[in-house]
Amino acid sequence: MTNRRMNPKVDGFLRKAKKWKEEYEKLRQFVLDCELTEEFKWMHPCYTFEEKNIVLIHGFKEYCALLFHKGALLQDAHGILVQQTENVQSARQIRFTHVQEIVEMETILKAYIHEAIEVEKAGLEVTFKKNTEFIIPEELQNKFDEIPALKTAFEALTPGRQRAYLLYFSQPKQSKTRESRVEKYMEQILNGKGLND
Repeated sequence: MTNRRMNPKVDGFLRKAKKWKEEYEKLRQFVLDCELTEEFKWMHPCYTFEEKNIVLIHGFKEYCALLFHKGALLQDAHGILVQQTENVQSARQIRFTHVQEIVEMETILKAYIHEAIEVEKAGLEVTFKKNTEFIIPEELQNKFDEIPALKTAFEALTPGRQRAYLLYFSQPKQSKTRESRVEKYMEQILNGKGLND
């Protein structure tokens, strides 16, 4: 691991880490051994190849993880990649709860990282589901029928904004909650804004 490739922002991230510090440091070492460029994106150590995101190190309450940006394209010969939620289409994680797991998996982890680099070199892309493949919640469809301008405004949004709304509106189990979410964001949709704009 050469200092030349280490990013000072990642050093700061590691200094502040209260949980998973030892695990982060070991993952960092293994990733840097694979000749990737260390960057700091989305408040986490991110490793790139020719400015393309390959892998990210992040932590949660129950585990820390190595997240492969195009993990869905990896062979996963060891069956260790995890899809974080059913809505995540591209990224996959390898999860850890103790530094010893990471140490024992060094060879496997490096093989996965090298495979991810090869995926990038080959220019492979994940085929994302089209928004038409997402189900429009009944409560939103009712509003579309009632207010045609809402449907027009929704269809004018970028695909990412449409998807964010569809996922957000679909989440609640109760129709009443779904309906109140649609009501709350109607004005924002009519103004051409996304969920988080």
